[in-house]
Amino acid sequence: MKIKVRLAEKKTVEKKINTEFIRLDAFLKLTDAVQSGGHAKIVIQGGEVKVNGEVCLQRGKKLRPGDTAEYNGTVYSITSVSD
Repeated sequence: MKIKVRLAEKKTVEKKINTEFIRLDAFLKLTDAVQSGGHAKIVIQGGEVKVNGEVCLQRGKKLRPGDTAEYNGTVYSITSVSD
C-alpha cells in the first residue's frame, strides 16, 4: 500500500525596508508575525525562527535586503525600497 503525503507549501511575504538593516525582533513586529517585542523574544529564544534557513536565537540579529526570516510557516523576504 502506498501512502501519499502532501507537505503544505510555505507562504512567502516580501517586505521592503528603507534602512541598511533591521533587527530580527523589530522585523517580526513590522510584519505583524508577532504581537509585541516580548512575544518576539519568546519565539526567537524558543528556536521557532529561522534566518536564511538556519535557526536563529539572536533577537538583535541584523537582517539586510536579500535575507529571509521564517516563522510559523511563513517565509519573509527582505528587500530594499530602492529595488
